[in-house]
Amino acid sequence: MKTPPHHPFRSARKRDRYLRRYDERASTWPAESETRMVETPSGETFMRISGPVEGPPLVLLPSASATSLFWRPNIEALSRTFRVHALDNIYDFGRSVFRRPFKTPDDLTSWLDEVFDALGLHGDVSLMGLSYGAWITGQYALRFPERLRAAVMIAPPATIMQLPGAWAWYGLSALIPHIHFMRNMMRWMFPVLTRRTDPESVQLREALLDDAYLGLRCFKLKMPVSPTVLTDDELARLSAVPTLFLVGEHEVIYPADKAVERLAGAAPGIR
Repeated sequence: MKTPPHHPFRSARKRDRYLRRYDERASTWPAESETRMVETPSGETFMRISGPVEGPPLVLLPSASATSLFWRPNIEALSRTFRVHALDNIYDFGRSVFRRPFKTPDDLTSWLDEVFDALGLHGDVSLMGLSYGAWITGQYALRFPERLRAAVMIAPPATIMQLPGAWAWYGLSALIPHIHFMRNMMRWMFPVLTRRTDPESVQLREALLDDAYLGLRCFKLKMPVSPTVLTDDELARLSAVPTLFLVGEHEVIYPADKAVERLAGAAPGIR
């Protein structure tokens, strides 16, 4: 790809604006950490590394329109035991820089496999993803089960069940660079969090909104790879890796009880 010096941002000014905010948020990362930019054929992948050097490796993938900083509330607990690598997804917001188009699930899993190679991680990795990152986790576990020690999928879109029509409506409207549409998406996706008025919930909600909206305004628009639903056979194959599926009872992308019911029938080996 031929890219301008400010790629993947809209301009050098917007790059500087976004990274100032990003670094401001990163300064509150509550665990001792180091940062690293890993070069692969797919581009440069930025990661935040915490935890004991000899700890078992854990790789974290954030949701869409989020970055490694999304794991801020969890990192202290996770890094007590694990050597945690919190990644900025390469085809999304954050400090990672893609060097080729990403159009298929294979493109995303190949990128992640390149990162594992660059880090020297072989066969003992625990991979945990949230939302879109959880969908990538499932796709990777299907293609490279021998490289994983365990997989955790936290409310992956599609994967278990078809997404509702509201997903497309709110998702597409949220691409319009106006805060109103982003707020509508937040209200739909996080109805419980939206209703809470305690300071911690308000702070979390506003941080999610601000980060996503700033990214939308500063990065060049690109369409993500659409998440897909796995067949019964594919779900059963996931059991080759010890896998944990987590979903909140108020999840809106599919009914939690029906998702768990489908897994119990198609892949009882998944917890």
